Amino acid sequence: MEKILTQFANSGASEKADLLGSLGIDWTLLTLQTVAFLILLFVLRKFVYPPMMEMLIKREKDLRAADLAAKSAKENADKAEEMTAEMMRKARAEANKIVTSAREEAAEAIEDATKKATVKSEALIKEAHDKIAQEVANAKKELHNSTLELVAEATGKVLGKKLDVKKDAKLISTALKEAE
Repeated sequence: MEKILTQFANSGASEKADLLGSLGIDWTLLTLQTVAFLILLFVLRKFVYPPMMEMLIKREKDLRAADLAAKSAKENADKAEEMTAEMMRKARAEANKIVTSAREEAAEAIEDATKKATVKSEALIKEAHDKIAQEVANAKKELHNSTLELVAEATGKVLGKKLDVKKDAKLISTALKEAE
């Protein structure tokens, strides 16, 4: 290593050309490699980079479009979710109204049925009272007629003779009036 350091220190301006040689650099090889690199660079710039750049630009556009589509889809999904929630809220409110209305209608129907049943039962009771009163009146009339006949027979037996129908009726009426 000491040798290398001393070589660099001892070398002058004339040895600059030799300096590159001592480092292992060959001018012809360097020139050929530079030309090959420039040809490769030209080929890459002319034929490889433009399609690759177009592909990268297209891919970037596609990614942006996909990003915009994803954001739009997310916004649409959020809107749809909000609309669904609103529709569910409205449907629940409507269902509650329907249930309340049905309960009220059922209560009204029960009340109407109760009133009708009450009216009908009262009418049946009144009809039964009227029928009973009519039967009682018929029974009293029949009893009155039977009583008249029995009184007429008893009178005939007591007096020992049979009176005619007009005299019997007059006599019975008078006796009944006095009894009352």
